[in-house]
Amino acid sequence: MADKVVFQDRMLSLGLARVSEAAAMASATLVGRGDEKAADQAAVNAMRDQLNLLEIHGTVVIGEGERDEAPMLYIGEEVGTGEGPAVDIALDPLEGTTLTAKDMPNALTVIAMAPRGTLLHAPDVYMEKLAIGPGYPKDVVSMAMSPAERVKALAKARGCKMADITVCVLERPRHEEMIEGIRSTGAAIRLITDGDVAGVIHCAEADITGIDMYMGSGGAPEGVLAASALKCMGGQMWGQLTFRNDDERGRAAKAGITDLDRIYTRDEMVTADVIFAATGVTDGSIVSGIKREPGFLTTETLLMRSKTGSVRRMIYRNPVSAS
Repeated sequence: MADKVVFQDRMLSLGLARVSEAAAMASATLVGRGDEKAADQAAVNAMRDQLNLLEIHGTVVIGEGERDEAPMLYIGEEVGTGEGPAVDIALDPLEGTTLTAKDMPNALTVIAMAPRGTLLHAPDVYMEKLAIGPGYPKDVVSMAMSPAERVKALAKARGCKMADITVCVLERPRHEEMIEGIRSTGAAIRLITDGDVAGVIHCAEADITGIDMYMGSGGAPEGVLAASALKCMGGQMWGQLTFRNDDERGRAAKAGITDLDRIYTRDEMVTADVIFAATGVTDGSIVSGIKREPGFLTTETLLMRSKTGSVRRMIYRNPVSAS
């Protein structure tokens, strides 16, 4: 019966914001405390509790891991009241556990929701990603291009010098050659230590963040979350799964992926309208982190709907007990 209920994205969006807010507030006391696992677990517990209050027939398709690896919010877990529309849910209760533990910028709680069967069931492997913001011709850059060629093509489309382009890259040894290629053009690089969902979102608000393009490999599940955000904000994204061994290929097969070499566009990772919420845990370029004051916690949430292209920034000042 739930499968026949229409996906009311407008009505569900505020509920989704509450889910990401709850996860952020739960991890607030663990910011800067050096305990990644405790911060993540607090966010997971709160997110799951809040999700189960929503009138949805939800299935987690991007979550904390396989059923045998995660006690809750595992891939395939059903959430919600069971009444309402059948939906796919992609989530990261704490995008940036290390950032939270060390009180570094851009830790977020992130969740996306779309009609059942419309979010890519990305296995827990790496994905090579490329993303740019809105306003460019279709396929102005591509996965087939070298990093330097991408910078050159984007600068030409933007009508600027290559030195005026800034690329966001996850700081990892595997990206050393890519970084060298980008810098050979004179372009700038914003290196981030973690949190590549935020890294991709930065491209959609280049006037605020100063970032024009994202490239490099990171988690495939985070790629689907990032594609969900870009579908709401505008911009182009491509992703290609990469595999290091047969175990990872087996994960892809289990997720129903048959073409291991496929390059997915944004709209192939997210094939229908989606709603997306992200709440700041630590201060960042996208949203402010949690502010603590006697008796209150204040959060900032980015809430977006692809159907309308609406982007809301919501400040929530929540009374908390002194205990």
